[in-house]
Amino acid sequence: MELWDGYTSDYEKIDGVVLVRDDRAGIPEGIYHLVCDILVRHKDGTYLLMKRDPRKTHGGMWEASAGGAALQGEDPIACATRELREETGILGKEFQEIGRDRNEVAHSIFVLYLCETEQDKDSVTLQEGETVDYKWVTFEEMIAMPETELLCKRIKKCIPGWAAPV
Repeated sequence: MELWDGYTSDYEKIDGVVLVRDDRAGIPEGIYHLVCDILVRHKDGTYLLMKRDPRKTHGGMWEASAGGAALQGEDPIACATRELREETGILGKEFQEIGRDRNEVAHSIFVLYLCETEQDKDSVTLQEGETVDYKWVTFEEMIAMPETELLCKRIKKCIPGWAAPV
């Protein structure tokens, strides 16, 4: 059973509110859970894309971030560090916050980070049930990918120069 802290819409943690992932009752109105998304840029300027497991929502699409929900008691940096390591094997050391977004339907507050790494590009690992492939692409290659192939709406809003593909 995965437990999450509850937050207000203004990103304030609510003391004593514990949410249970997949609780049939759902998350109450006005309460949110924290999710971190991490865009990874290598020191050579390329970006990491992860291909989602076909069994997941948006399965088979490339994703411009690693990430997931913060566990109970986890702050955003701890969540970002854990999720990045679990989903890619990359040991992130420095995370630059590049934006925040809120999803009213999913009752989620997203904290978006950029993590730059010098880690060997061939050392990326896949997480069973989450990802099935990865690739490193240039910024130009990434922004040229159609929305039917690349899942990146939240990250896209935070990167200067990233306009919708033609």
